[in-house]
Parts: sequence; C-alpha cells; structure tokens
Amino acid sequence: MRGCIAYSVGNLLKECGDSVDIAAFYHSEIFKFVLLPALIFLARICDVTLDTLRIIYVGRGMKFLAPVIGFVEVLIWLVAITQIFKNLSNPACYVAYAGGFAMGNYIGILLEEKMAIGTVVIRIITQKDAEALIRRLKENRYGVTNVDAQGAMGQVKIIFTIVKRKDIDSVLEIVRGCNPLAFYTIEDVRSVRKGVFPLYKAAGKGTGPAADG
Repeated sequence: MRGCIAYSVGNLLKECGDSVDIAAFYHSEIFKFVLLPALIFLARICDVTLDTLRIIYVGRGMKFLAPVIGFVEVLIWLVAITQIFKNLSNPACYVAYAGGFAMGNYIGILLEEKMAIGTVVIRIITQKDAEALIRRLKENRYGVTNVDAQGAMGQVKIIFTIVKRKDIDSVLEIVRGCNPLAFYTIEDVRSVRKGVFPLYKAAGKGTGPAADG
C-alpha cells in the first residue's frame, strides 16, 4: 500500500515538474523571440499563399475550389492573428507577420506559375506573310483564327489562338521561329466551351487527333 502511494506521489510530482518546465519554456526568451515569430511567419506564408491562389481561381471561375481554399486560409489566419494579439509587446511578432505576408505573395505567384492552370488567348499581329506561322500552329494541333486588318504601318494579319497556359512557351517558340518581329499579347480567358487543343501523350498511349471540348 505504501509502495502504491509513493509511486502515485512520484508520478504526480513528475507531471507537475513537466508542467512547470513547459510553462517555463512558454515564457522563455527563446520561445518569445525565436520560436513564436517563426511559427507566425510560417502560418502567414501558408495563409497568404492560399489567398493568392484563391484570388486567381476566383478570377478564373473555379467556384468549387476557391471556397475550400478560402476556408483553410481563414483558419490559418485566425491562428496567426490570435498569437499577435496575445503578444502585442513583442516586435518580433510584427516583423514575422509582415515578412510572412510578403513571402506568401511571392510563393503563391510561383506556385500558380508552376501549376499553369487555366486558358489564355494569344493575339499575334504580324506584317510578314503569316501563312507559314498559321501552318505551323495547325500542324501542332492548335486552333487558329486569322483576320486581315489595317495597322499603323499598313496591312497586317491578326492571328488568334486559345491555348492552355502550359502551352504558352511552345506557342511562342513557334511564333519566334516563324516571325521573330511579330507583336503578340497574352490574356487570361475565364471560360472556354469547345475548341481545338493538342492531346498529350498518356502513359502507354500515343497522341491522337485534337478533341473539341
């Protein structure tokens, strides 16, 4: 009986000692000026990165993905701002909060570029004979619409092609190869219905003809 009591008392003292150690660490200088700002910095990076992606997806009409990202983003933001209000006298938290905001914007833009989600319209204006350029684009299974127009320097050809964002570099390589002096603009497209797009090689399958849709 005495042994059981001694064992219980020993465990209680140990737990109390652990609680004291945790509380002491929570109020230590290392936690206040190093660990806590680092956590706020990381949380802010996450929520601003998600916010950047959410804004991009809203602009492209992705009405199901954007709310999910917004929900997670706000949860992370609440955690970060709660710690700021608990530590108003800690300037390191302010620096971490602002730094995380800046870094989150940068990382969000990088992620969006890497993911290359969405569709764009490339508008090409050239004074040079555009038949070779149009033929090359069609050979690579890109949909092409061209019209004759009058420019500041005379007669020009305007070529429109709507492509996936991941195909921008490939299309521009064709344009530069056929006409290095061609003027072009690239704009985001909110939505596309039907169209001609290249089919990509899947695992164990070859490419087929372009599909409408």
